[in-house]
Amino acid sequence: MRTFLFIISLAGLGLTLIPALLVFSGKIPITLHYRLMAVGALLYFASAPFWMRRQKGK
Repeated sequence: MRTFLFIISLAGLGLTLIPALLVFSGKIPITLHYRLMAVGALLYFASAPFWMRRQKGK
């Protein structure tokens, strides 16, 4: 489960980085960039706290 959440959060981070590069290169419009960034941020902030928790005893 922890690995699955890690992959989801990496996808969210990808959705915050890749659209910025695509807008800079002129491949996608700015409105699509806003939507992809919002989805990426939601994915990351919804999944990252669950796999970043400290394990008990450490």
